[in-house]
Amino acid sequence: MLGFALSGAAAYATDLVVFVFLGLLGPLGPVAAKSLSFLAACTVAYLGNALGTYRRRAVTAREYAVFFGVNLAGAAVQLLCLAVSHYGLGLTSARADTVSGLGIGMALATCLRFWGTRTLVFRVPSTEGEARTTWTG
Repeated sequence: MLGFALSGAAAYATDLVVFVFLGLLGPLGPVAAKSLSFLAACTVAYLGNALGTYRRRAVTAREYAVFFGVNLAGAAVQLLCLAVSHYGLGLTSARADTVSGLGIGMALATCLRFWGTRTLVFRVPSTEGEARTTWTG
């Protein structure tokens, strides 16, 4: 779990730095900057997990594509939590948006990403020929 958390922290830092550099200080608008920062963060997280947490010797396009999909699903969970709170429940304060998007949404998205990364991306083949995962990777 520590390796997953460290990869996630590095990805978060990458997301923040790239977004600020391209969007707030650079020439891009917020949506383009966030899209590129999300892609950069996914790449950092994938490499951190593939080469560190799960100790793969090689990275593959298939694994990266599935990893990217898992991260998109996590982003959708965060957006859904924010949308339900803000638009569905009418909780429109900055605090409510922060709690729903970055608190509850981030916690649920992290659980989904952890499960998806272990189960769908970095499976370990078993002796019977089927895929299995280990708790530590």
